[in-house]
Amino acid sequence: MKQVVGLIVVAFSLALLAAPAFASSGSHGDEHGAPKDKAGASSEFILHHVADDTEFEFELPFVHLPPIHLAELFGKEPGQGLYLERVPGACSAPVDASQQAFESLFRFVNGCWDLRPTKAVLSMWIAMGLLALVLFLGRGRDQNGVPKGLFANVVESLVLFVRDEIAVANIGKDEGPRYTPYLVTVFFFVASMNYLGLIPGFYTATSALGVTIALSVATFVMTQLAGIRSAGVVGFFAHLFGDVPVWMKPLMFVVEFLGLFTKPFALLVRLFANMLAGHMVLFFILSLIFVVHLGASVVSVPLATGLYLLELFVAILQAYIFTLLTALFIGQGVALGHHHHGDDHAH
Repeated sequence: MKQVVGLIVVAFSLALLAAPAFASSGSHGDEHGAPKDKAGASSEFILHHVADDTEFEFELPFVHLPPIHLAELFGKEPGQGLYLERVPGACSAPVDASQQAFESLFRFVNGCWDLRPTKAVLSMWIAMGLLALVLFLGRGRDQNGVPKGLFANVVESLVLFVRDEIAVANIGKDEGPRYTPYLVTVFFFVASMNYLGLIPGFYTATSALGVTIALSVATFVMTQLAGIRSAGVVGFFAHLFGDVPVWMKPLMFVVEFLGLFTKPFALLVRLFANMLAGHMVLFFILSLIFVVHLGASVVSVPLATGLYLLELFVAILQAYIFTLLTALFIGQGVALGHHHHGDDHAH
């Protein structure tokens, strides 16, 4: 009971810390000095908060720190630092409206190699540093190699859970331990990024599409390597045609080939959408205080507290689901070899 009360107090405090950030959003004027409407200012603040850019703002009550301009730290002009321009004029070339969603990718393909970190990259660095510290503190062992202390036992139990309940359960006893290090890395890394984003003032890296795409590409590569290693190059490509009549093999190849990409696509969309939607809903609830009336805090803060409690669960749940589906896809790749060998024995 004490733990539940403590968790509610923590969530309530985080909701109160997140709310004052809206106060400054309504006080800014437009370029002519006129104050913005509260609804428009709140929407602009929310979209700016969840969007990924090269300016990192750490906003907390009574803490007014200047924004960190990451772009300036790693080069202001093309050709400086990590701001490279392979094709002259590529960085200043206009971007079509149809390519606005992937502007950085469009510029990269056309010769503007802007490798400067963004908020998502900085958040990943912070998450990796904190994760390394946590795992370092949880390395305690006694002389028999048994985890020593509560914290070390918690870390050990999570690692064993990923190994036994995710890797071995979905890949098998023989091949499961081989892929456990990758699955443990994915689980802890995604969970650390999710929980870091729940701290007011920080950014949720998994709510950036580029981060989830990179994670899904890593899983895609690992899945294909597992299939090739298990069934061989010939067996891997043979399964794309399936055990069907000859006239159906071209159609089966198209279906199976597309299936290779739909799996990681489902991974990236699931993680990205859940983390992005949770933060947007939380900020929309808190914005009622400044859009409607200050008295709305009587309703908004308790609702935000409940949503924070839900987000604490969703953060670990999404890490678990991403790891589970990754293990499932790898297990399907490993199963290709058993299916291929089974066909050989049948013949």
